[in-house]
Amino acid sequence: MNDRQKELLRLIVETYIETVKPVGSKSLVKKLKCSSATIRNDMAYLETLGYLEKTHTSSGRIPSEEGYKYYVDNLMKQKKIADNELNKLQTILNNKDLITSDAIIKCMELISDITNYTSIVLGKESSNNTLKHINIIPIDDRKVVAVVVTNTGHVENKQSIIPDNISINEIVKTCEIINKSLIGTKLSEINTKLEYEIKPIIVEKIQEYETVMKFFHDAFNDFAVKNSDVFFGGKTNILKQPEYDEPDKIKGIISKLENVELVKKIETDDKKINIFIGEENEFDDNVTVVKTSYNINGEEGTIAVIGPKRMEYDKVVSLLNYLKSYIER
Repeated sequence: MNDRQKELLRLIVETYIETVKPVGSKSLVKKLKCSSATIRNDMAYLETLGYLEKTHTSSGRIPSEEGYKYYVDNLMKQKKIADNELNKLQTILNNKDLITSDAIIKCMELISDITNYTSIVLGKESSNNTLKHINIIPIDDRKVVAVVVTNTGHVENKQSIIPDNISINEIVKTCEIINKSLIGTKLSEINTKLEYEIKPIIVEKIQEYETVMKFFHDAFNDFAVKNSDVFFGGKTNILKQPEYDEPDKIKGIISKLENVELVKKIETDDKKINIFIGEENEFDDNVTVVKTSYNINGEEGTIAVIGPKRMEYDKVVSLLNYLKSYIER
């Protein structure tokens, strides 16, 4: 490709991303300063290379999957983040009341709102974290909130109704025993230790010990497996894209976003921001996944954005790059 053809491909990709309409030669004459016939010839050449496709409804062209890939690898430049968007990100990141993981999640929610794509934060498995403490907070005579805190500062609340055959005092008493015996235990090992270390202790002290044990088993199990540390921002934002204008397409993408095991495959240890278009990603052939890893004081995870192949790549990369650079500085 010569320089004019490269510029033509860049303009077609960026115009189609913005307008969602096939791009015709006449609309590019002024920008490329050449005749419509020359542009049509270049379009035909780019089509033979596999970078453009012709639709049935128009004489214009749209980028192919290979066209998007070439654009991302060779033509794209990062986009300047708008001042108001930058200020919103900085407000979250400078909030001293937020722990790092919560700030990352809120920033990704904001990025989802800015782009109208779906954002994801994948933390390392919470089951690998260790127990810092568990608190039981009574709300009324039959209702409590169990607050589990890990060594990484991750907090999970579980509200429960206490069965009639046990008292809140019995729950509190068992909580004290757990805090004395299991601090520093991996969450993945908690339920085993509850059964073999805590249960023999409370058998002597609590009549309905089986019911009490079930309460704590449920609390820790919910914490360890709840979405497997998968956090979404704007989970349904991707449905605002015109690519999802049919019920079958909507059902298809929603079912995949609900599949935790599939979403977890997005996880990466790569420190670079990588773009996986269509068949390149393991999530869905009709989307693009932009992702990178982060590591802040040993707290690791993945941040990712899922959108259509007609994604505003330059903006998404700029936003993720800014967030990653800020939190890892």
